[in-house]
Amino acid sequence: MLKMKLTKLVAAAACAAVIALPAQAADKVYRLKLAETWGPNFPIFGDASKNMAAMAEKMSNGRLKITIDSSNKHKAPFGVFDMVRAGQYDMGHSASYYWKGKVPNTLYFTSMPFGMIATEQYAWFYHGGGMELMQKVYEPFGLMSFPGGNTANQMGGWFQKEINSVDDLQGLKMRIPGFAGEIFAKVGASPTNIPPAELYTSLERRTIDALEWVGPSLDLRMGFHKIAPYYYTGWHEPGSELQFLFNKKKWDRLPADLQEILRVAMRTAAYDMYTQATHASSENWAKMKTEFPNIQVKTFPAEVMTAMRKANEELLAEHAAKDELAKEILESRKAYREKSRVWTDISDKAYLDSMSN
Repeated sequence: MLKMKLTKLVAAAACAAVIALPAQAADKVYRLKLAETWGPNFPIFGDASKNMAAMAEKMSNGRLKITIDSSNKHKAPFGVFDMVRAGQYDMGHSASYYWKGKVPNTLYFTSMPFGMIATEQYAWFYHGGGMELMQKVYEPFGLMSFPGGNTANQMGGWFQKEINSVDDLQGLKMRIPGFAGEIFAKVGASPTNIPPAELYTSLERRTIDALEWVGPSLDLRMGFHKIAPYYYTGWHEPGSELQFLFNKKKWDRLPADLQEILRVAMRTAAYDMYTQATHASSENWAKMKTEFPNIQVKTFPAEVMTAMRKANEELLAEHAAKDELAKEILESRKAYREKSRVWTDISDKAYLDSMSN
């Protein structure tokens, strides 16, 4: 009799333990550290990472807590890839094309000159195979990459002298990253990349002759109009997507429900940044036209655009010829751009054209 009672007690205790386990798991707090390329309280870009962290914590009922270290804390704005890969940080917020020197195929997931606009590129990421190709690139490095916020079409940059011909680009020192930097180099300029916090000083001290950053959403705040009067329209980044990087081992240790919460939080924060950037550019463009009328808005002359398009096509062919994965990504981007552009032209472009008649 006693043995039966003991057996029942043990069984009951075991059952209670099994029932208690999910409750314990549900109460566990997962603390993640995120390194961002941007400085503290940097608007729009920094807002995307903060919004993502806040949403993840709220949706998880406090089980996800994400600490964000800006570049002033970790001191390595272009070191995010390495820090997340090494596990020093669990997550990162940056831009994929910053890693082209380490992994050339990463540059195709931010934006490409003469490529897709933001809406087309989002469609490619989520429905046209872009996410799968991006993971192909990052997986060998123990990383996962997710869209992290779009700036929409970027301006072509601030110049201290007017660009009237290809000759004016010869030897021009310009901050311009990604594939556009390669194009500028091919037509005779001297591209470089500089951390965001050093851009104004570099232009002011004539370390560089020109720079591109984003557009009115952020450029006025940086003060570039005070030292470079010529503001050129864009061609090089028609839909620039930032990224959330994630250490794959850390991701795999998270419960499935928290992984899904993070996916939703990152995707929502990315789209929120896109709308925020659009709003800020609209506001600042109006401010620029009324408060800073001396800014001269220019478009690159046809001769320059023709040379850059030619350089772009030659470089794309070179990249595709020497790397099978690059070829696969570039063919996917091109095919999707051509297909989606037909609809963009007959919908958005036709509507905008009709409004200007």
